[in-house]
Amino acid sequence: MSGNESGRIISIFDTTLRDGEQSPGCSMNSQEKITVARHLEKLGVDTIEAGFPASSPGDQESVRAIAGIIKNCAVAGLCRSREKDIDAAWEALSRAASPRLHVFLATSPIHMEYKLKMTADQVAEQAAAAVKYAKRFCSDVEFSAEDASRSDPDFLCRVFGAVIQAGALTVNIPDTVGYAMPGEFGDLVKYVREHTPQGEKAKFSVHVHDDLGLAVANSLAAVNAGADQLECTINGIGERAGNASLEEIVMALRVRKDFLRCDTRVDSAQLYPASRLITLVTGVKVQPNKAVVGENAFAHESGIHQHGVLAKRETYEIMTPESVGIPKNRMVLGKHSGRHAFEERLKDLGFLVNPETLEQVFAEFKALADKKKTVSDRDIEALVMDSTPIVPETWKLDHWAVNTGSALGSSGVIRLQHKDGRYEKLISLGDGPIDAIFKAINQIVGREPELELYEIGAVSGGSASQGETMVKIALDGRRWNGRGVSTDVVASSIKAYLSAINAMEWDLERGGD
Repeated sequence: MSGNESGRIISIFDTTLRDGEQSPGCSMNSQEKITVARHLEKLGVDTIEAGFPASSPGDQESVRAIAGIIKNCAVAGLCRSREKDIDAAWEALSRAASPRLHVFLATSPIHMEYKLKMTADQVAEQAAAAVKYAKRFCSDVEFSAEDASRSDPDFLCRVFGAVIQAGALTVNIPDTVGYAMPGEFGDLVKYVREHTPQGEKAKFSVHVHDDLGLAVANSLAAVNAGADQLECTINGIGERAGNASLEEIVMALRVRKDFLRCDTRVDSAQLYPASRLITLVTGVKVQPNKAVVGENAFAHESGIHQHGVLAKRETYEIMTPESVGIPKNRMVLGKHSGRHAFEERLKDLGFLVNPETLEQVFAEFKALADKKKTVSDRDIEALVMDSTPIVPETWKLDHWAVNTGSALGSSGVIRLQHKDGRYEKLISLGDGPIDAIFKAINQIVGREPELELYEIGAVSGGSASQGETMVKIALDGRRWNGRGVSTDVVASSIKAYLSAINAMEWDLERGGD
């Protein structure tokens, strides 16, 4: 269901690729960001904040790439109130169908005194000057007053009046440190809307962090106070405790339209696939009891609850799994399942793959089904993500073997094929089989990245479950994620490590950051 019924429509400004990506462990390379951006466009958000172009050449390249492919929503780039930042952002955004320059400057006393070392007059003047400069390039300019929730309301009105006069079409009230309470934040939004000079010429937005677990509540309070735009992220990822969760906001507005009298243009059936994509790309899982998209969001264990749901679903479910995109087709897939049933399940899970990839994934599905009685949706997701590398493979696995035991020590042998066709084989000793293999890979590749994260878990239950390995490697202050799946945990570990290595090689070859 999409938000096309009567009532006020709230714009959704998604910052998963900017603020969300800044969250520890959530970094994405350029190709991963493009994949996420395409899904956000499919989801139906109004604006994608693609990055902070001035922060690094890699971020600028990612924003430029996204701006060139997204056609059905605005693409924004964040920039400080500096001409060099605005220049970098516009260079990245200039090809966008609907570009937006998002300029920010702090307005709270603590930020002005200790970070900016500027007076209130200087802040107001610089904010207006930055917006005026940005308007030379782009008609759609947004201004954010960083740390607005700890700013003087009258000073906020003064700054917003100045930037609206300079041409800002959207003014944003961030609760940057997640400090506000819903009641006071709603009051702040209402006051600023009513007292900003020429406020009727601009949209009012909010950007709320979750340090006290109130990001969504504060966002909804802002809606009740007249906010036109909400800034949020998939799965609520973001700095520190994260941002307001897009899926929770969308469903709160939709389920309680009777109270909030608002909706969005978001296609809610794409929420669960979007959540799963972010989990798979970043390796950062949501907790089981996460609202809307968590594993237990529609689970009922209590006998009383089960009886009620069986009698009438609405007794304990205020929304359906299907409304957020959780597949309703629970047909069991196994070794006797055909290609058509498998392809339909892929579509239910939100995957559209080309015929070549379909053949590869279907063959791997059949091989897995021979080992397991039934294949779960999680297994299928893992197979698809494992079979469709987001970056080109500089190195491909040919074969491997390990020798280990309490009295033997550990050694590993691995043979890799380079993209130029040559094969490289190496034997290495290590502190365990995984360490031995990883050391051998490093020696073949000729680089020594630091292994910052190594995490392995079961994709689904049972002794025949696939093992899913997540790794994060770092080199010279830059980081890359990798993932791999296999019923053999050593194989899944090798796949994950090679995935991260290939991401690293791809970035370094292109000179990306």
